[in-house]
Amino acid sequence: MARKDIFGSVMGPAPSPGQARDIAGYAVRGASRSIMQSFEELSKSSVVDLDPGLIDDSFVSDRLEDGEKEFSELKRAIQERGQDSPILVRPHPALGGRYQTVFGHRRVRVARELGKPVRAVVKQLADQDHVIAQGQENAARDNLSFIERALFAERILKNGHSAETIKSALALDDTTFSKMRSVSGNIPEEIILAIGAAKGVGRDRWWQLAKLMEHPANAARATDYIRSAEFAQATSDARFGGLFDALTVSGKGARSARPRPRPKAWAPKDNSVKATITDTGKVFTLALKAREASAFGTFIAERLGELFEAFQAAEAENKTGD
Repeated sequence: MARKDIFGSVMGPAPSPGQARDIAGYAVRGASRSIMQSFEELSKSSVVDLDPGLIDDSFVSDRLEDGEKEFSELKRAIQERGQDSPILVRPHPALGGRYQTVFGHRRVRVARELGKPVRAVVKQLADQDHVIAQGQENAARDNLSFIERALFAERILKNGHSAETIKSALALDDTTFSKMRSVSGNIPEEIILAIGAAKGVGRDRWWQLAKLMEHPANAARATDYIRSAEFAQATSDARFGGLFDALTVSGKGARSARPRPRPKAWAPKDNSVKATITDTGKVFTLALKAREASAFGTFIAERLGELFEAFQAAEAENKTGD
C-alpha cells in the first residue's frame, strides 16, 4: 500500500494565523508553532541511509497493534518500489551512536525484515519537540483510533509533559482532551491493552465504559472477563463490546440483587390480630391478619389524620428538645 508523503502533509508550511485557529478549535502557538516551523527546515534536510539495527523506538508508544494486513501491504510496496518517504529520527539522548524514532516505526520494521537500510532525516530534538512532532504526524494519519490517541496522551503526561504540549501535539480541543483524560484515568491500562485498538469504537463509547468502571466492583469484573476464553478469541471491537455488555448486565444484576428488608411482626398479648410491617425507606406497608382485620384496619384508616397530627407534634417537640 503506497504511503502518502508525510513530509508533504505534516512538514508543509506553517498555517496562516486564520488557518491555525481552525485546527480542531485549538490555536497553534508556542512549542507547536516552533516545531511546525522546524518542519519547513526539515523538509529541506538531507536524507541519509541508516542501519535499522541502530534505531530504537520512540520513548512513548502511539500504537496498540500493528495491523498485520496494513503492515504486509506496506512491506510489499517498499519491496517493489522502495521507500517513498523518509522517517524522522533523532540522535538517541542516552546512547551514543544510536538513534530514536520520532515517526516511521513501521518503515523501520520493514527495513529490518528486508535487511535493507532505512531512509531517514536526522534532527536534533528535545523531548517536548519529539512528542509534538510524533503527535502531529499522528494527526496526519486516519487510522489511529480514539483509544490509541488517548493512551498516547496519557503516556506523554506520565513522562512529565504538560497538558498544553499534548493539546498542541494532537490538535485537541478542551472537551476532547477532558474525555481522553476521563477514559485513561478510569480504565486501567491493562484493560485498554487487552481490548486493543478497537478501530470502530469512538470517543463516546469509551467514555461510557469509563463511567461503568467508576463502580468499585467493576474493576474486578473487568479483570476476570478479559482473562476469559470468549474474550481472547474475539476481535478488538468485539472485545470492547463484550466487556461493555458484561459490565452493563452485572451492574443491573447488582441493583436487582439488593437484599430486601425483612418484614417485622407485631401482635397484642392476646394474639387477636397479627400485623406485618415492611419498611423500604420509601414505602411503609402495614398488613393485618385476623378475623377482625378489616374492622381494625378501617379504624386506623379513619384516624390517619389524627395520627399524622400527633406525629408532627411529636417531631416538633423532639426538635425543640434538641
